[in-house]
Amino acid sequence: MSNIWRRPWLGPLGALVLVYVLFALLAPETFLGSVNLATMARQTVVVAITSLGMTFIILLGGIDLSVGSAVALTGVVVARQLRAGSPVLMAVTLGVLTAALAGLVTGFFTTRARLTPFIVTLGSMSILRGLAKGLADEQKIDADPHGLDTLMSAGADTSLPAGVWLAAALALLGALILEYTVFGRHVRAIGSSAQTARLCGVRVERVTVFVYVLAGALTGIAGVLEYATLTVGDPTDSIGLELEAIAAVVIGGGSLSGGQGSVVGAMLGALLMTVIKTGCTHVGVSNWVQEIVTGVIIVVAMVIDRLRRR
Repeated sequence: MSNIWRRPWLGPLGALVLVYVLFALLAPETFLGSVNLATMARQTVVVAITSLGMTFIILLGGIDLSVGSAVALTGVVVARQLRAGSPVLMAVTLGVLTAALAGLVTGFFTTRARLTPFIVTLGSMSILRGLAKGLADEQKIDADPHGLDTLMSAGADTSLPAGVWLAAALALLGALILEYTVFGRHVRAIGSSAQTARLCGVRVERVTVFVYVLAGALTGIAGVLEYATLTVGDPTDSIGLELEAIAAVVIGGGSLSGGQGSVVGAMLGALLMTVIKTGCTHVGVSNWVQEIVTGVIIVVAMVIDRLRRR
């Protein structure tokens, strides 16, 4: 029982509860409404799924700065295919595979070319954004979503759309993989010490490549849901999403040095940022103040992580 109090996600959970109560007191008429709660859940979906993939990468000791560009590219690919008359399943599959392929390339250059993930993904961030703009002829692609919009639509009531439940299911699956599978233990082992993991028989290169492919596929799913929200393929969409995903993992107790982090913590971090943004909007706080608050939270989370490891 005493071990549960050492869980790194307890801090983000306490912060989430405190922030929620604060905004509930400041704007009870609007913030506590069921419509607002459903809206916050929908707004968290894309960041949450992207953060799930980022959790695996950061646990591995890596980083991915290209997820925002990958989400935009996925949306463009899906919209382009739907406009060309492709079936919905084919368009979605191609979009997810595109993002997964980007992850494969990142994993290849990280393991085979021995380049740092920061440099590789910094380059791919620009490459994928350029591909998205090129495929879209530097403009938005309007296409009939053919029902994909129902994945994220609010509907007539305040019930949660399928996209929210999909994000929850993926998070549960990711948590189970990290906690109860050999693959999850290998990911943590590599993040703690790649050299030691290799000496223990872990195939470091293979696991690393698979993690980036998995994260790419999750980013592709997030891109599909982003298209379902916008119903348009926008090559300039999701700029800065990579920072939100990294922040969610860090706020949730993840360490950028690798080996530490959890899916639960990342999901709480994503929820916390959504609650802060929504609450600030409800009480009339300017966007620039929201960005400052988010940055302060990230720095505080890093300080807490350093103190906890000491």
